[in-house]
This record gives sequence, C-alpha cells and structure tokens, in this order.
Amino acid sequence: MELREVMRTTPAVREFSDDPVSDDVVYSILESARFAPSGGNRQGWRVIVLRDHETRVRVRELYQLAWREYMAHTRAGLVPFAPLDNGNWTEAAIDLEVARNTPAPMPFADHLEQVPVLLLVVVDLTQLAVLDNGLGRQSIVGGGSVYPFCHNVLLAARDAGLGGVLTTVLCRQEPAVRALLGIPDGHALAALVALGHPTRQITKLRRAPVEELATIDRFDGPAFSTPTEVRR
Repeated sequence: MELREVMRTTPAVREFSDDPVSDDVVYSILESARFAPSGGNRQGWRVIVLRDHETRVRVRELYQLAWREYMAHTRAGLVPFAPLDNGNWTEAAIDLEVARNTPAPMPFADHLEQVPVLLLVVVDLTQLAVLDNGLGRQSIVGGGSVYPFCHNVLLAARDAGLGGVLTTVLCRQEPAVRALLGIPDGHALAALVALGHPTRQITKLRRAPVEELATIDRFDGPAFSTPTEVRR
C-alpha cells in the first residue's frame, strides 16, 4: 500500500474474524517493524508471542481486572490514571478494589485469548534515555524509544491486510504479567498488540484537523494552516 494511505487508514481494530494468521506473516510484520527508530538506536524492545492457551487465558483475566479499573474512571467522567496533580499522579481518583470487583463487559477484553495474534512488547529500562526525568511531572519521554516500534507493527499489519490495536491497559497488572511470563527485573511492560483479520475494514477515520493541533511560535499562537487547495 502507498504510505500515506496506510497512515490515514490504520484504525484501532478490536474485532477480528476467526481466520488464522500464519507465523510467516507475523515474522514479516516484525521484520519490517524492527527498523523503527529508538534513542541511540539501542532497540530496547523485546516481543513475546503469546501462543499457549492457558497463558492467554491468564493474560485475559489480568486484562479484565485492569479494564475494570479503566472503566471505573470513565464512568466517573475521568481520564484513567491521568496525572492531574500538577502533572503528577499521586493517588487513585477511584476505589481501585471496588473497581476490580465491578464487571465491565467488553467483547475485546472478555475474549482476548481468542485474538489470532497477541504480541507482548517489553522494554529494557536500562536502554531508555529518559531526558524528562527530574522535571517534577509525569515522565513520558522514554516511550519514544519503544512506541514507534509498536506503531510500525500496526502499520506493517495494515499493509498485510490485517488490523490491530496497541493497548496499554495490561500494564496495570505488570507485576503479575512479569511473574507469569518470566520477565526479568529492569524490564517493563510497554504494550500488548493484538492483530488479526478485521471483521470490517474502517478506512475513514475521525481526527482533529491540523489547525486544531498546530500553532505558530507559541502554544497560544495563531493556528498553523495551509491553503485549502493543497489539503487532502
């Protein structure tokens, strides 16, 4: 596919058919995704391909617990775990124990073990240059050395006729996931990437226009825009 088409038609897909995805296709996706940039080209990511059914079921159970926490926030009108205290997260805005014991039905979460391809992306924390450490707010910079790889996986999957989604919900259960999968100390769970044949192909995505996300010279500067005839 043409690059711009792939970029503009790669949605978050959470509904998949039962059609299998071959190891050859998954390998090809990872083969392309590995060329993603990372700080110092250290490539601190590792991928665990989840095949074992019992392991997948356990991952689904952990995902459901984390999803319940997520949905408890949204029911309360909150962005889940957002750093609201001067750019920092200091304490839960909801009762997490109550949340984990409150069902939050969602087909993707409730049938996660049936997704054709589950890729757990882990990152070696010692390989991340985290230049926003010590700024007195929630750190985000380290993700720049792993999430381009994750997005490359989604773009390569789209090019292969598949759909997928990157989800960080499972990170709420990182200690249990690390114990389950033998992830060593010093490594963090970055994402779970689910792939498969989408039940329907969405090609028209809703996104904010450039004028709403780009300004000139200052945060409160005038909107950056371009003549109508060159917009796509």
